[in-house]
Amino acid sequence: MRFLIALLLVFLTSLDAFATIIELNPDQTRFVAMRADKVNARSGPNIRYPIEWIYQQQNHPVEIIAEYEQWRKIRDFEGTVSWVRKNLLTNSRYALITEPGINNVYAKESLNSEVVAKAEFGVIGKIKRCTLSFCELEFENKIEGWVPKTMLFGVKNTEEI
Repeated sequence: MRFLIALLLVFLTSLDAFATIIELNPDQTRFVAMRADKVNARSGPNIRYPIEWIYQQQNHPVEIIAEYEQWRKIRDFEGTVSWVRKNLLTNSRYALITEPGINNVYAKESLNSEVVAKAEFGVIGKIKRCTLSFCELEFENKIEGWVPKTMLFGVKNTEEI
């Protein structure tokens, strides 16, 4: 009996050796955001891998493209790919403005509506909702408005929120 219990324990502890990286299909990927204002991004899914990048902005949106145990392989708006621990990410949805220059934020989901604010490249807003072509964002200073999806990273083109 002791032999069977020992064999079972060896089997259960060796299951980690069989863990594999799960690469996600484009329709399975999802957007999340950085939970803290300093997140180390590594070259592989373990603290033994070197830090390649340090994200220094809380709520910075990234796309999860693979998973391995407690690690998530992410891609940022510039295409940089790295690994981050799952607990350093939040499911809260944020979007980053990717259009260079100063961009209009509209009162309604129309380019013909009143401009309520201007937002520069790199500004991040909390996603309140999205239609097929616009997202309503809330910015740090409590200003809310609509931005065309084509100017955002943090939401898929076909996604409605």
